[in-house]
Amino acid sequence: MTSRLAARIFAVAITAGLLSGCGLLTPLPEPTTVDDRLAAFPTSGLPLKGKVTVHWTKRHIPFIEAETDADAAFTLGLVHAHLRLGQMSVLRMIAHGRLAELGGPLAVDIDRGLRILNFARGVEGTERTLPQETKLWIENFVAGINHYQQQAKTLPHEFPVLGLEREPWTVADILTIGRLAGSDVNWLVWAGVLRLRERDDWPEIWARLVSNGSASQPSFDGASDLSFLNELLGGLSRSGSNSLAVAGDRTVSGAALLASDPHLGILAPNVWLIAGVKSPSYHTVGLMGPGLPIFALGRNPWAAWGGTNMRAASSDLYRLDDVPNGTITERTETIGVRWWFDEEITVRETEYGPVVSDAPLFDDVNNGDFAVKWTGHQASDEIGAMLAVSRARSFDEFRQAFEAFAVPGQNMLFADQEGNVGQVLAVRLPSRNGPPPDDLLFAPNDREPLWDDMRGVADLPYSYNPDVGYLASGNNRPAKTDLHIGYFFSPDDRVERMSELVGKDRQIAIDDLKALQRDVYMPSSVALRDVILRRMTTVGMDIGQNADEIEVLKRLRDWDGAYDTESVGAVTFEQFRDGFTERFYALSFGETDWQAFANVGRIKTLLIEDIEAAEEEQLVAALQAGLDTAAEGLDSFANWGEMHRLRLAHPLSNLPILGGRYEFGDLPIGGSTDTLMKTAHATTAERHTVRYGSNARHISDMADMDRNYFVLLGGQDGWLNSSTFLDQLPLWLAGDYIEMPLRIETVRETFDYHIDLTR
Repeated sequence: MTSRLAARIFAVAITAGLLSGCGLLTPLPEPTTVDDRLAAFPTSGLPLKGKVTVHWTKRHIPFIEAETDADAAFTLGLVHAHLRLGQMSVLRMIAHGRLAELGGPLAVDIDRGLRILNFARGVEGTERTLPQETKLWIENFVAGINHYQQQAKTLPHEFPVLGLEREPWTVADILTIGRLAGSDVNWLVWAGVLRLRERDDWPEIWARLVSNGSASQPSFDGASDLSFLNELLGGLSRSGSNSLAVAGDRTVSGAALLASDPHLGILAPNVWLIAGVKSPSYHTVGLMGPGLPIFALGRNPWAAWGGTNMRAASSDLYRLDDVPNGTITERTETIGVRWWFDEEITVRETEYGPVVSDAPLFDDVNNGDFAVKWTGHQASDEIGAMLAVSRARSFDEFRQAFEAFAVPGQNMLFADQEGNVGQVLAVRLPSRNGPPPDDLLFAPNDREPLWDDMRGVADLPYSYNPDVGYLASGNNRPAKTDLHIGYFFSPDDRVERMSELVGKDRQIAIDDLKALQRDVYMPSSVALRDVILRRMTTVGMDIGQNADEIEVLKRLRDWDGAYDTESVGAVTFEQFRDGFTERFYALSFGETDWQAFANVGRIKTLLIEDIEAAEEEQLVAALQAGLDTAAEGLDSFANWGEMHRLRLAHPLSNLPILGGRYEFGDLPIGGSTDTLMKTAHATTAERHTVRYGSNARHISDMADMDRNYFVLLGGQDGWLNSSTFLDQLPLWLAGDYIEMPLRIETVRETFDYHIDLTR
């Protein structure tokens, strides 16, 4: 069947579904208030062991007060289902590779890739080896989700539209969603550069990428802490983020401060929710991922924590050309397809891992068969680790909590009420050391022995109360160590900028951290701009041949490096960079391969090196292309905010014809790909939309249990047309926060609703 015929048949199937009363035509829910929504929250006939009260704010933020841990976990399940059952149910389908059951034939290839990656591969072993305390917590959380789902009179809008059913939740579902959240961010890098492996100059390209990607500024010098390693022995996919811990002797309050802002997809509803809980073992406020019974970042009475993705080398790719016949096994799976026939696929696996070269993502890559070895396919206990973090009262307990933690590798920062700060490497990695790898694909025999000796938090360096009085992390290299922690760290802009803003000889206050989380200055862009202008002078292009070029050069020179919404210089720089980069690397790599190289994360560092070394002919051609692109765009946008847009939309906005009703905002926004207020975008000269970046903020002052500040880009409730679906957006845009107390007395006094739950 041709692709055109398949598309026509699919269109006919969609049309038939619509005309037959398909769920896609389900009207949006009527507008609801918090009172309306809380009226749907179950309050009686619950399998509780003791007294439970759920305190709610007018922004639909809950604080659970429970006499037993079991009841706290159960009620958390109720709360997650109440706020985000639709979102959670879609996440579960993604984690299990069942999207085609919701989206039809166009999602089959996505499911095929997900089935091959098999996020559930290590779940059975994980569930079997869970400590009893962790297992009971998850089981009670699942029981709460199931109770809500079974008793709900009206299910979220996603259910009728996508054809979702009331499928019972299991512990395995929660663990599989956790593995999905723990995806290895390096896979995205590989997908881009693997096609370059067919080039004759691949060894040089790879060596340069690894050298540049590994040359990240460390958050601390690991060597200084290793002498204390033995004293502390034995004691979430977040793909971006900033985290900063400031020691008490550097703050206005005299207590430690902690600030974190995770960077993930920009969606409505948000991928976080704010909550609090008090039970015999837990007394915590923080951010939780829907469907995950842990506080990924937050605080308890004694300590606060945050983290950033380490970009750890948690996977290896194995060539299978020399693997003996019969060692690759096959299984057949059926992909259910909405509006169409189910499809059978064959999934191939090896003892090292699934054959990921079969995934549609690698269809245009000609590197033979290869498998992925991933730490996430092994048993580990991230949920138990984060539960232990929620109970930690000291840095020793905090560090020991991560013994069972594996994926995704996290730089975890700590601050406590005594003014101490610390950082640990929460990850499990094979013992790779020696020279960097000379290729992206390995022979299994060369690499497999390294996986027999796994290293974890107890084997890795940490920092505790460094002399500078703070610790900062922005997906950069966490520490100096002989172990190969990773190869593709983020640019240093964010960690350098945090260090610049708090490293001055002054005391830091809460307002300083609030301003830091909205900072839009990008050092690497200034460095690249300066090199470009200097090289223009050396080749005689610094005057401009006409009025438009003169104006472009003026805007570049006058730009202060800040991506404010009102900035004109940011527009011209990005337009120039787009035209320059494409022409410069097309001359080096050709029209087909240039983009694969230019899309690596630390490209500005490579670009500066290449500009300095470039032959004049190539440089002049690229500079002229940059000038032409920027000159053409002089009148396209009045400022950066007109060009750089924040689009808030539900995933259902991708539906044909009907998607527009799920779009909730198209706003001017500041920031850029590596500013502290991250609003990531592709290199482009056109109007574009931010789909990834800062989507929540948290600050805690350890001087006061009640001084905890949170805000979501969007709102707390996932119920469409709810009054709290987007109510925090104005706060986020203005740099305001919601104060979230930890003292239960304050919660009882200041929260707006108090609902007692009964058996």
